[in-house]
Amino acid sequence: MAARVLAALLIADDGRRTAGELADVLQVGPSAVSGAVKYLMRVGMVTRERDPGERRDHYRVDQTAWYRAAASSDEVFRRFEEGARDGVEVLGTDTPAGARMDETRRFFAFLRSEVPQLLHKWNELNARPTERSGGSARSGS
Repeated sequence: MAARVLAALLIADDGRRTAGELADVLQVGPSAVSGAVKYLMRVGMVTRERDPGERRDHYRVDQTAWYRAAASSDEVFRRFEEGARDGVEVLGTDTPAGARMDETRRFFAFLRSEVPQLLHKWNELNARPTERSGGSARSGS
C-alpha cells in the first residue's frame, strides 16, 4: 500500500493529495491510506502540509528523500561488504560459495566508492539552470 500511495503522490499534477483523494484514486479505505502515509512519513519519504485556513492535510513526496537515502547508504553497503569479507575468510576464494561471497564484497565496495561521486555529479547537474526549470537553479540536497 505504501508503494501505491507513493506512486499516487508522484503522478498527481501538483504533486500532492489529501488522504481522501488518495483513498479515491487508489479505491481503498481510509485506514489503508492512513497506515501507508504514517509509514511513508516515518521513513522520510512523504511530508504533510496544510494550506492556511484549511482543515485538511495534504501529503507530498519529499523530493530530497531520494538524495538522503543514497547519501546514507554507505553504512549499509559497508556492513554487506564486511559480512561478505568474513564469508570469504571462512569459505576461501577457491570455492564456488567463496567466489560468490568475494563478488558480493567487491560489488558493495564498488558501490561505496561510486555513490559519493554520483551524488556530487547530481548536485552539479541540479545546481545548473535548465530550460525545464525556466533558468532557475535548484538544489539537490
